[in-house]
Amino acid sequence: MEFDLSDQPEIVQEIASYALQLWELAQSWLLSPEAWSQFGLLLVAWFAARFANKRLQPILSRFLNPSAEAGYTAKARLFLHQFLPLLLPLLAWVFTGVGESVVRSIFGSGAVIAFGKRVFLFIAVRLLVREIIQDPFFKLLGRYVMLPIAAVYTLGLLEIATSKLDEAVVPLGNLSFSLLDLIRFIVLGGVIFWLGRWSNDQSVSLIQKQKAMRPATRQLAVKAAEIAIFGVAFLIFLNIMGIPLTSLAVLTGAVGVGLGFGLQKIASNFISGVILLLEGQATVGDYVELDGGEAGTIIKMTARAAILETFDGRWIVVPNEDFITTRVVNYSDQGSANRYEAEFSVSYDTDINAIPEIIETAVAKLPFVLTDPEKPDCELRGFGESGVDFCLEFWVNGIDDGRNKYTSQVLFAIWNALKDNGIEIPYPHRVVEFKNGLPT
Repeated sequence: MEFDLSDQPEIVQEIASYALQLWELAQSWLLSPEAWSQFGLLLVAWFAARFANKRLQPILSRFLNPSAEAGYTAKARLFLHQFLPLLLPLLAWVFTGVGESVVRSIFGSGAVIAFGKRVFLFIAVRLLVREIIQDPFFKLLGRYVMLPIAAVYTLGLLEIATSKLDEAVVPLGNLSFSLLDLIRFIVLGGVIFWLGRWSNDQSVSLIQKQKAMRPATRQLAVKAAEIAIFGVAFLIFLNIMGIPLTSLAVLTGAVGVGLGFGLQKIASNFISGVILLLEGQATVGDYVELDGGEAGTIIKMTARAAILETFDGRWIVVPNEDFITTRVVNYSDQGSANRYEAEFSVSYDTDINAIPEIIETAVAKLPFVLTDPEKPDCELRGFGESGVDFCLEFWVNGIDDGRNKYTSQVLFAIWNALKDNGIEIPYPHRVVEFKNGLPT
């Protein structure tokens, strides 16, 4: 069966050549007793693998599935347990390998059984990608890299495909690289930086468990570990790819110019964040009020900014530089006491000398009011238009929720105490005078 493809593109001629070779190979396999014997050995290996898998699966499942154990040994056994679906194709691959050695020793060749062996390996890779791998990155890598490579290897075209990819050169300015190098670059870079991300997550979890460290110190340690891990990952990546560090001189210079012009704010905020973590003037959990009026609890500090959560649920992103260059009021300092005031007035007919004792006694009974550093103090503030003005100063261990938490309960206590003692809370009075007498 011949076709005249001389006027077709070169790639079409190559594909036709490979297809013709595959057709001739298939014909030789179908008409060869040696090939049929190898097909028979493949079936024997498959059924032997099924029999061994049926016996081994329950034993391995009981051993690798601890019921109530804990610790690293149990975690390792559970990790291995998820690979049990690979047992059947891997057993078939092993038994086929034994059959291949026998066939080659008898006939001197074993192309058919070698192809079947590669098919079993492809089935194992497919199960690994589709059913076992759960991480999104590795699942993507398996779907678009591992499976195609396994398929090409199964067809026996891996060497041809790699040579073609190596010959396809991509020019990039003064640099040039092959498509094979590009694929290696993407795969190795992804794996290395995934490992860096995993290592960073583990280090963050370990550092956050160190409760003896100050929160600011923990944050600083987290940032330092993150920079160190990804810096080492970047250097390892360059070393594996064979890129000399001297080639980064131009990039470093460009980054320096960018920091001097467009990135100066980012650099300033990063340095300010490091200073905040070192000095501990403001850290996660503190209630702060900035010079611009923004106030809230710091719930997160990043390399560029701090995130404040207000009492109405809003998040405010404040650049770290604002904490250094402007005035910042820190109300909490990790749960220290704060003083608040509650103002009220009484009638001029009241014996004002008894007011302080009445109010101080009533407010001191509230469970959240502190006696240290100072007990409740009722002070006379002035003589108003409608009544005598007082102010109660009290200390609490926490932040008043927008004047709607502690102060509200204190005002309720003041109201009840005044009512219980028959003291009137004044309200404005106005006198209307008619110069010409009352109207008729």
